Amino acid sequence: MMRKITINPPTKNILSADLNFLDLDRLVQVEISSECQEHPIESALVAETESGWQAASSGEQTIRLIFDQPQTIKHIYLRFDEQEQSRTQEFVLLWRLDNEDSFREILRQQFHFSPPLTTREVEEYAVDLKELKALELKIIPDISAGEACAKLTRLRLATV
Repeated sequence: MMRKITINPPTKNILSADLNFLDLDRLVQVEISSECQEHPIESALVAETESGWQAASSGEQTIRLIFDQPQTIKHIYLRFDEQEQSRTQEFVLLWRLDNEDSFREILRQQFHFSPPLTTREVEEYAVDLKELKALELKIIPDISAGEACAKLTRLRLATV
């Protein structure tokens, strides 16, 4: 009989519905490059609405969460929706440790919206960010330099 051992056992997938997301309303100060009055940043970070955040102008946008106290983040959930315009979007997630001045890149991702077929992009990442003081999301809504406005439907963070 063959002797064998599984060296990389599959990890249990954690669904975002099972996570206890942080109450960002209480824990962070938010810095944004712009926002449309009808779609404020709160709509993407804390509200249970479907409207999300939208920039007031086209071009690259930045959303920066600065924590009052350093956090350990284990899960990042992002959702982007685009019902109107076909475009290729890029976003970059960066983080900064407590007592540091520079940001470190976590990841860079591109995806294409093609309404009416492809209108939603959901990204979930397992991370291990200890002593996180700031998280930054840079969005380039159209990498071909079109006139698209950045949108973010949801950004959630969890410690588990």
